[in-house]
Amino acid sequence: MTTPQQPQQQPVQTGRPAVVSGAAAAGIAVTAAAATGAPAEAGSGGSTTRKVNLTVLGTTDLHGNVYNWDYFKNAEFDDADHNDIGVAKVKTVIDRERAKAPGAVLVLDAGDTIQGTPLAYYYAKVQPIGGNVIHPMARAMNLIGYDAAALGNHEFNYGIPLLRTFESQLNFPLLGANAVDPATKRPVFPPYVIKRIKVDRGPDLTVGILGLTNPGIAIWDKANVEGKMEFPGLVEQAKKFVPELKAKGCDVVVISAHSGADTSSSYGDALPYPENAATLVAEQVAGVDAILVGHAHRDIPMREVDSLVTKGKKVVLCEPLFWGKKVAVFDMELERHGNRWTLTSAITSKTLPTNTAVADPAVAAAVQEQHDTVVAYVNSVVGTSAVAMAATRAVVEDVPIIDFINYVQGLTVKAALTGADASLPVISIAAPFNRAASFPQGNVTIRDVAGLYIFDNTLLASRVTGAQVRDYLEFSANYFKPVMTSGPVPIADVTNAITGTAPTGTPDYNYDIVAGLDGRLAYDIDLAKPVGSRITNLTYAGAPLDPAQQFVMAVNNYRQSGGGNFPHIKTAPVVYNRQVEIRQLLIDWVVENKVIDPVAFASVDWKLVSNGVPITIT
Repeated sequence: MTTPQQPQQQPVQTGRPAVVSGAAAAGIAVTAAAATGAPAEAGSGGSTTRKVNLTVLGTTDLHGNVYNWDYFKNAEFDDADHNDIGVAKVKTVIDRERAKAPGAVLVLDAGDTIQGTPLAYYYAKVQPIGGNVIHPMARAMNLIGYDAAALGNHEFNYGIPLLRTFESQLNFPLLGANAVDPATKRPVFPPYVIKRIKVDRGPDLTVGILGLTNPGIAIWDKANVEGKMEFPGLVEQAKKFVPELKAKGCDVVVISAHSGADTSSSYGDALPYPENAATLVAEQVAGVDAILVGHAHRDIPMREVDSLVTKGKKVVLCEPLFWGKKVAVFDMELERHGNRWTLTSAITSKTLPTNTAVADPAVAAAVQEQHDTVVAYVNSVVGTSAVAMAATRAVVEDVPIIDFINYVQGLTVKAALTGADASLPVISIAAPFNRAASFPQGNVTIRDVAGLYIFDNTLLASRVTGAQVRDYLEFSANYFKPVMTSGPVPIADVTNAITGTAPTGTPDYNYDIVAGLDGRLAYDIDLAKPVGSRITNLTYAGAPLDPAQQFVMAVNNYRQSGGGNFPHIKTAPVVYNRQVEIRQLLIDWVVENKVIDPVAFASVDWKLVSNGVPITIT
């Protein structure tokens, strides 16, 4: 029996990330501190054999979360599963795992770091980083001691200059093998980093870490990257750089990929490269041992993927839950054969929750001042409302506060359309997510606006026909119970109908209200009629809706991806998708326009009727 070799637990020495472009792009080789261990034993055939252990810890989709804090609720974060979030708790879990690991430890991230919370937004748009202003995520992640991070698509939301500034503030490299120069096709970020871990009386354990980002950046952040960077496929670039890592002596190759495990694309065939391609990389690229997966916001403790190019090889994928809710752990054991190390058994992985950890005091202290600044900012006045508006009755009548969402979504899409789509009328959908949402007459805070849109949805738009709009409205009307009288009827006797797919009642978020931007889309919902035949008096711009007329429909990513199973929208051609959060769009509109006045955007376009007579609802 051989004795495990334990590399000394000293931090891996990380140099400044080499920002490279064009033909000069290359990996970064970093050497760890020397390790001590047990004496060598004789192995089979007289060769010297030792075993070493390697643990790779990982996070992904941190999205600007340092504390377990919900800035929009001005309270500690909580969800239905009682997860906690934030890098401060992540550090505690990582430190604990470092302390008990039997060998060397590397720490990686799979991207989407600098966007997603008011904390991240503030230091991108209100007080942009640079000079003495350090990004709070840089402060926090440097204290953790990451070895490398892949670029996420949201890294590009605020433009390349801000991303480069963030990169310069890190003590570890941002990797992007498939973020390339349009002319040379060479990476403009380091494609990989090589970690050489010294083993006492043995060869270095050499670990290659390849970073891959998402091809969808070319669509989602076209305004920021067009002509400056291109984003080829993950498989294509991995096939270039994994052999390079193996040629440089890497015993283990780990990929940090901001790309989901289940092959799919929200942008359909608009790009020749799939959005979620981590499994394809595992199947099609020889020499890959493990992949830290990001982007999909899923918890995948361990998934083994059979290689299609190396017989008998299994590649392990692991994705920890987003925002720092969980930490990924890959465990590997390697055995020495001559001057190389090879895996002795299957790699294992798991994800660990952070909700039982206390926040690391060093991280908490490092970002406290910036956090306090942003809490004050979120609770600050950013505009005024001409009148009081509330969502209390948004589920049963057309109210201005929902019109506001549709108005901002429609304007955003309209401004971005190009080509033939730019000539099409724009319509928009919004659901009454939060009946408690309201704007007071007078001063409105960022929290007031955020309370109207409580989900982290992003905005898309698809091309649809008038006939498809009718089908969509009919499906949405499933939300209502049959009503055979004009009332008065309590709200509870009208809404949240029980259906075959909603045995406890259709949730408010699955009732979509559709409104026109360029012309009024008006309709009645007759609750005395059977499901599927409830939409009556459907008009656009004052005339009966033409089934053949084309529209651009603004929708959220949940709906476009099939959430709620609404008809047509999942397969309709996507004409806009820049991965911008709708909540932030609403906030930005108020910041820019200052006054929210329903006169500019509100009209009563739909109503509930029973046999054609308006229903009185109490």
